Amino acid sequence: MKPAAFDYVRAESVAHAAEVLAGAGGDGKVIAGGQSLMPMVNFRLVKPSVLVDINAIAGLDRVELDGSRLRIGALVRHFTTARDSVIARHAPIVTEAMKHVAHLTVRNRGTFCGSVCHADPAAEMPMMTVLLDGQIHAVSARGPRIVPISEFFAGSLVTSLEPDEVVTAIDLATTPRDTGYGFHEFARRHGDYALAAVAVLMRLEDGKARDIRIAVMGVGEMPSRVPTAEEVIEGNELSEPMIMRAVESLRAAISPNSDLNASADYRRHLAGALAGRAIRDAWSRAREAVLP
Repeated sequence: MKPAAFDYVRAESVAHAAEVLAGAGGDGKVIAGGQSLMPMVNFRLVKPSVLVDINAIAGLDRVELDGSRLRIGALVRHFTTARDSVIARHAPIVTEAMKHVAHLTVRNRGTFCGSVCHADPAAEMPMMTVLLDGQIHAVSARGPRIVPISEFFAGSLVTSLEPDEVVTAIDLATTPRDTGYGFHEFARRHGDYALAAVAVLMRLEDGKARDIRIAVMGVGEMPSRVPTAEEVIEGNELSEPMIMRAVESLRAAISPNSDLNASADYRRHLAGALAGRAIRDAWSRAREAVLP
């Protein structure tokens, strides 16, 4: 199919982009990499009256460390995210997750912020933003605002972003150097969207697991933390029976859908298996981090 007719504006600044979106009456769309947007436009699933291209705006292609937060600009491509040394040092689980993201052609154009704004529940970047307490920086003609990730996702492919807002960056919490991490994902083919994935962070203090974070994707309408599974491990010395209790807690907490790719029961079983592996990896890395 061919897309419906639309106007095209190459924004010269964030203020210019916000001005054009404000004048579009809610029908404007921002394009950076276009890897999710353009297929939807071509299939007429969305029919914007104007596309606002932000690729010429200076300063949006940077990864910066700001205290204990990483700031990823709106034009930072997947390829850059996967190879950036600052991200690898201060949030290595993001680097680990990026190994599963699409194929090279998509990585060269797609952006971290664009993927989060697309809000696909089976994509890695939204999950990383949930795991690392992300904050979305948005600008409109009304001014800037920061949206915590807990208030951003509203459902599958739905966010709280207003139609006249342009996202300029997303910042993530960094992880202390002694944090162990584990990330496991299963997809039918490399680069496909995941049937399920689990990410785990933990530290080790006096032989006990601390600061546990467990996040899942592909098993619900949105990526999410699993507090009940985290509580099983927090403050305890890890053992196989405890891992299995955390796995069963995770399986009980999620509500996956059935579709052409997998049944809900299969996704629930798969998420548990992946959780066990991710917990063991995080525990192992946390132990290595405190070795003399």
